[in-house]
Amino acid sequence: MDWLQAIVLGIVQGLTEFLPISSSAHVSIVGQLFFEGADPGAAFTAVTQLGTETAVLVYFRKDIWRIITHWFGSFTGKVEKGDPDARMGWLVIIGSVPIVLLGLLFQDAIDTTLRNLWITVAMLAGVAVILALADRFGSRNTKELKDLSWRDGILFGLFQACALIPGVSRSGATISGGLFLGYNRPAATRYAFLLAVPAVFGSGLYKLKDIGGDASTAWGPTIVATLIAFGVGYAVIAWLLRYISTHNFNIFVVYRLVVAAVVAGLILTGVLVA
Repeated sequence: MDWLQAIVLGIVQGLTEFLPISSSAHVSIVGQLFFEGADPGAAFTAVTQLGTETAVLVYFRKDIWRIITHWFGSFTGKVEKGDPDARMGWLVIIGSVPIVLLGLLFQDAIDTTLRNLWITVAMLAGVAVILALADRFGSRNTKELKDLSWRDGILFGLFQACALIPGVSRSGATISGGLFLGYNRPAATRYAFLLAVPAVFGSGLYKLKDIGGDASTAWGPTIVATLIAFGVGYAVIAWLLRYISTHNFNIFVVYRLVVAAVVAGLILTGVLVA
């Protein structure tokens, strides 16, 4: 990977990580379409996500700091165990368990088989339908994050784990799950961002060992892509939270279906190799 490729893929990662359109699918497709058919690989994708998740830490720094301090405070007695922020800390931890276990269990398939573009096409189209249904039936939802139960926290985590398959979208799966569970768009989206932090940082840090190997991207381009993903991702977070407060997800549903159709066509015509 050269520097131009790193810049382009960093922008793509930052633009698509938080939108319900699948960043891993876009990084893979753009890499193959414009850069001599080369899939950047699971390690590059996981590490550049450290940039976008750092954007989450910065954007929600007050909320995250309050959750962390109250969670620790609940152990020392400085904060009541029933404190909402301390409870949210536990919910994020519990909700992160499914993706950690499934990620380790199916690591080889995630790095190889599941990166097949036909699977990506199927997930882009299938989750588009799920997102449309969730958005339609959840348009009048009233549940807030303060209503989040232990059961729902685990279910959110299971929905997030579906994003291990390229084309699903971490935010798309988690938000759809939240809407089906009765949470409103802002609440489902906000929790999706918070829930992603431990999983993405864990995955990215674990994959650092694979960067710079014979079959992987070098450190220099990966760092550049990660820094760019941070800046672009921060802007996307701010925009998306404003957008969903007054709009539905129809634009993303249509976009996913169009991309799925285009990629399928490119595979069938030999432009892309599945």
